[in-house]
Amino acid sequence: MESWNVTALDVEPHRPEVLCTDDDTRAIAINLPAGELMQEHEVHENTYLLVAQGQVEIAQDGQETAGPTGTLFHFAPHERREVRAVNDARIVMILAPYPAPTRRS
Repeated sequence: MESWNVTALDVEPHRPEVLCTDDDTRAIAINLPAGELMQEHEVHENTYLLVAQGQVEIAQDGQETAGPTGTLFHFAPHERREVRAVNDARIVMILAPYPAPTRRS
């Protein structure tokens, strides 16, 4: 078993910390200072985003959704979003399956 107290980790802004990578998933802790954002992005995997501390706003398709502490979001593969910290926020992103299967054309 492994465990992390995400609110106590020394995660520097702009330096996400990979907590764990295994055959199926990757977990990443991110320190997002107030007013800063993760610009619009997408990943190839399902993404679970947990707000462990603070509050964020998720912008997607012209709409914003508040995410106070304790909120868990799920995004499908390739679903675009922007994450902005309303105040200092600590988030955890879990990507699964990781890495995503390769698409065939």
